[in-house]
Amino acid sequence: MAASETTFTRDRYTYRLKRLLLGPPLITEQLRQEKLSNPLALGVLASDCMSSTAYGPEEMLRILVPVIGTAAFSLLMPLTGAIMFVLLLLTLSYRDVVTVYTRAGGSYVVARENFGPNVAQIAAVALLIDYIVTVAVQTAAGTDALISLAHLAGGGFTGLAHYKTPLGVAVVLVLMYGNLRGIREAGRTFAMPAYLFMAAVALMLIVGAVRFVLHGHLPHADLRAPGALTSGTPGGGVFYGAGVFIVLRAFANGGSSLTGLEAISNSVSAFREPQGVNARRTLVAMSCALAVMVLAVSALAHFTHALPYAGGNPTVIAQEAHLLFGDGWVGTAGLVYVQLATALILYTGANTPFSGFPFLASFVAEDSFLPRQLTRRGHRLAFSNGIVVLTALALALLVVTEGNVDRLVALYAIGVFTGFTMAASGLTAYHLRRQEPGRPWKLAVNVAATIASALVVLIFAVTKFTEGAWLVVIVFPLGVWALIRINRQYRSESAALEAMPVPGADRPSWRRHIVYVLVDSLDLATVKALRYAHRLRPDELRAVHFMVDEGHARPLMESWEETAGTTVPLEVVECPDRRLRRAVVDLAARTTEDGQTALTLLVPRRTYAPVLGRILHRGTGDQIAKAVEELPDVAVTILPFDVERAVEALAAGRTPEPD
Repeated sequence: MAASETTFTRDRYTYRLKRLLLGPPLITEQLRQEKLSNPLALGVLASDCMSSTAYGPEEMLRILVPVIGTAAFSLLMPLTGAIMFVLLLLTLSYRDVVTVYTRAGGSYVVARENFGPNVAQIAAVALLIDYIVTVAVQTAAGTDALISLAHLAGGGFTGLAHYKTPLGVAVVLVLMYGNLRGIREAGRTFAMPAYLFMAAVALMLIVGAVRFVLHGHLPHADLRAPGALTSGTPGGGVFYGAGVFIVLRAFANGGSSLTGLEAISNSVSAFREPQGVNARRTLVAMSCALAVMVLAVSALAHFTHALPYAGGNPTVIAQEAHLLFGDGWVGTAGLVYVQLATALILYTGANTPFSGFPFLASFVAEDSFLPRQLTRRGHRLAFSNGIVVLTALALALLVVTEGNVDRLVALYAIGVFTGFTMAASGLTAYHLRRQEPGRPWKLAVNVAATIASALVVLIFAVTKFTEGAWLVVIVFPLGVWALIRINRQYRSESAALEAMPVPGADRPSWRRHIVYVLVDSLDLATVKALRYAHRLRPDELRAVHFMVDEGHARPLMESWEETAGTTVPLEVVECPDRRLRRAVVDLAARTTEDGQTALTLLVPRRTYAPVLGRILHRGTGDQIAKAVEELPDVAVTILPFDVERAVEALAAGRTPEPD
């Protein structure tokens, strides 16, 4: 049998459970195979972006309708046009990003390369916040889609609304599980809803166009339905009662339609070769699809006067489908299809951060601005720690806000558009330093994208401050400070560890080596430690018992004298105050105080059954090691002994061995 196939240890129960749930482990060499084709990447990475179609136009109406009534529908299309212009600028800018920076990382890598690592933490915090909020928003909106379906197709049934938060929590946990299984499984599971949703919006657009051509108009929603948002001014001019502040608030809310645009640039390394070319093509396809769908939903809302409801249900897109398809089984089938497709893409839109967040966190951790545990790939080659952290934070946000999309959107766009601003400004700095073909055009695009994104951040911070944006405004600088503080700690630790001493410092400064085996009881674990101590060939070897309990120490001393299992005499050190660690430190300090003696403490560690052992037994080895760590000539070696294996050997009629 090959050495690589030989197994000397048994798998732990936790590992066996992990293997059962996640499947067999993938080896690092298989990472190259875990890549996404363009169609698969569009489904996986673009779900977040395209799914915002389901609530972006509605969020604009939610601001406008209470102020100007049905005149809001006249403002909806101009505002959507403004958002499409921002989308165009950002698409051109991010197309530049994935062309220049073919390694994943998006705006973080762009900012780091052009402004330095400290400034790049602004982009890092922006994107990390964006990903966390995205999971919560998309999940809450997906649940709203299901509740709306039950409401419209079930004759006004609202009972599902009571389970909104538990449903959202369950979906997030399912997404976590899918991503822990690995990229390929997550892609195959979560790609199809994107195409189903695109087909659903296309179906609504076609049916609406046909009905408009045949009848010259589309059916209108009931403006006086219970729970619908109204202002009491059903008529009025386009700008009747609408100040600049309200328009800006509506524009800021509508900016949520562009969230997720950065996902492809943050996951370039997930594409097949050539990664930059494939990422660029997928980005353009995603932006075109998003533009068509947002315009379609806004246009249908404009013609049908679908109103947002105070409780969030039924949603605007659900009302549009219900009005367009009509009643009867055909209409109900159309409504069911649209709403299920909407719910699926919103739920899978919440999956996009499970690709982007771990990748980004790993890059930031590689730069020593986040804990380095986030750089480790897990059982199935996914960044498992990042996935778990994202899940925990998103669930907390979902529970605190009770899955209210309107409350969550208030936390949304500042992080999103700050990332856009950092990416575009970084590309501007990049092109300013180079003379290359098309430089004026690239500079113009990125400068325009920088200004537009920065304006959205400013608008959102001002107009949505009292609705929750204040939290992001406060958390943002604190997050940047925390990341820089982590980096400072890593750098100081690295400098201390790498400070090389004088030549020849690796030679020992002591002349005598003493080994103490710490004895709690006379058993196989102690015998194993004594065997190991003999192999060290010390100048002096002692077995030491600290007498905390005389009732335990006396029988131990008698057993030690009577047994033939050891040739090392037992030394008993009194510890009347029961401060074991202090007694060990005192003994070690006395032994090495001459500066010529080195001491090794051997501590037997008995390992028991994973769960029951922690309940029935306590370990002191690590505590002793920590207690003597500041003594210069003292080392602690902990020798494990598997008690469970000895139990199994005895049950099988064999004599347990110390080794």
